[in-house]
Amino acid sequence: MLQKRKSRSVAAVLAFAGTLTISGLHKFYLGQPLWGVIYVLLSWTPIPKVASAIEGVWYLTQDDEAFDRNFNLGQTVVRNLSTGVNQVGAIANALRELDTLRQDGLISEYEFEQKRRSLLDQIS
Repeated sequence: MLQKRKSRSVAAVLAFAGTLTISGLHKFYLGQPLWGVIYVLLSWTPIPKVASAIEGVWYLTQDDEAFDRNFNLGQTVVRNLSTGVNQVGAIANALRELDTLRQDGLISEYEFEQKRRSLLDQIS
């Protein structure tokens, strides 16, 4: 299943919207449906509204790499590369590092294949 990248801004807006409307929408957006249900079930209390506000601030204060690490399975966007060659080179290096992790037994074949496909999909 192809996973769509989560936006830090959208997550923050949904979290802050949860302080005024139904809390927990940001949890569903970020792929945490169990937490989303808990927030909705507790929406008659102030707890999820306060938690949503705190999480909204947290999302905004995180840098992109930290947000990607937490909510985009560690996949970062390749940015500000002047040419496609740089992008391909960066992805090739990432693939080499990924293969090293697989060879060292730190990730499974399945995880390797998923990440490999994800990296290759970034080549435009």
